Amino acid sequence: MHVHVSSTGKMQRILRISLAATLGYVALTLLAGLRAHSLALVSEAGHNASDALALLLSFVAVHFQSRPATDEKTFGYQRAGVLAAFLNALTLILLSLWITFEAIHRFTEPAPVQPRIMMLVAAAGVLMNGVVALMLWKVSHDVNMRSVFVHMLGDTLSTAAVIVGGVVIWFTGRSGHAAVWIDPALSLGIAALILWSSIGIVRETLNILLEGTPRGVSLMEIRTRLVSIEGVQDVHDLHVWSLGSQTSALASHVTIADIPPSESALILEQINGTLKRYFRIHHTTIQFEHTNCPVAHGCVMPVDEVSAHSHHHGHSHDGHNHDHEHSH
Repeated sequence: MHVHVSSTGKMQRILRISLAATLGYVALTLLAGLRAHSLALVSEAGHNASDALALLLSFVAVHFQSRPATDEKTFGYQRAGVLAAFLNALTLILLSLWITFEAIHRFTEPAPVQPRIMMLVAAAGVLMNGVVALMLWKVSHDVNMRSVFVHMLGDTLSTAAVIVGGVVIWFTGRSGHAAVWIDPALSLGIAALILWSSIGIVRETLNILLEGTPRGVSLMEIRTRLVSIEGVQDVHDLHVWSLGSQTSALASHVTIADIPPSESALILEQINGTLKRYFRIHHTTIQFEHTNCPVAHGCVMPVDEVSAHSHHHGHSHDGHNHDHEHSH
């Protein structure tokens, strides 16, 4: 619990510093972009404004995630960060479409730009975004923080591209017709970068919100591991989902022989140990089902006998195992 609180405090501190730096850069970039007639700089201001919103949403989400579970919210607010990341990614997709539209318009009606202002402001942006991205990378262990990190990393790369554009315009001549196309071309590149990073985050967060199988988890591999445990005859009704970006839960029916509870408890312990060790699943609900047959497969019991047997002997074990980061 202490580790979790300490980690939350660190994330909130980094998000506060990042938000202040980003808002200052937004104001600088917007004023410079308007003065230099640079769509690339104006689009950078818009992008960084969306990043400021992303940072604010993430900050609020981290605050909610630290709140304990209640009778109404039995799993707490673990998905607050996932929801923040999803909303951040959606706003970035809309922003990338706007930048694309404006860049295409600028191709048809080119405007002269001032490369010196472009390069000076962009250089400040690379420094600011690079430092913020580095700070966020250190705490980017969940999708919420990773979504903001991707934003800031994208800003760093796209702002570096603005510097390249400024250099090219400077050396090709400020009044050349070909030079003014570089600015909207860079804007299209920035828009593509934003769109690509955003779609990946939308897919990941939607999978969590729609109770999909966690990324990198194979149900077939889980079944194989569990069936290899001595005493486990069959695994069915297997469900695995994400409670948050770092916490997975599992529920399953497991068929075993009709043995005393003391023996089935050992099997349950092995099952939970396997799930923790190989799949990092700490929250489990395992329901045992019994059969008189030594092998579950190929053994068909009469319906009446099955119902009667399950009525008299069926019971379930509920193993709720939380790691220290998610204990309440």
